[in-house]
Amino acid sequence: MTVLTKADTFAALDACFTADLAALSGSRPTRGLTPARFIDLVEEVRDLLADSRLPHYEDASDDLDHAADYLTEALTGTADEQHALLAQARTHLRSAVASAG
Repeated sequence: MTVLTKADTFAALDACFTADLAALSGSRPTRGLTPARFIDLVEEVRDLLADSRLPHYEDASDDLDHAADYLTEALTGTADEQHALLAQARTHLRSAVASAG
């Protein structure tokens, strides 16, 4: 049985969502972000979308806010909590990308 570490899971989130988040912010995607830098990117896009005042962007911003909270908690939480927190973050990231798209 393969066990994913926190770093593996953040890398997977980076691989799945960095390009979409960069596209929403109008920037070029940078792969291989550290967990802290990935959270920073989520927060940057959250703030950008919140400032737009468009309803679907505000919904996406809310999801990114929740995702950033779960990611931060996973980064600082116990190993037992990390899987569930990262799963919640992934759900909110997916929802944000879908809402903003």
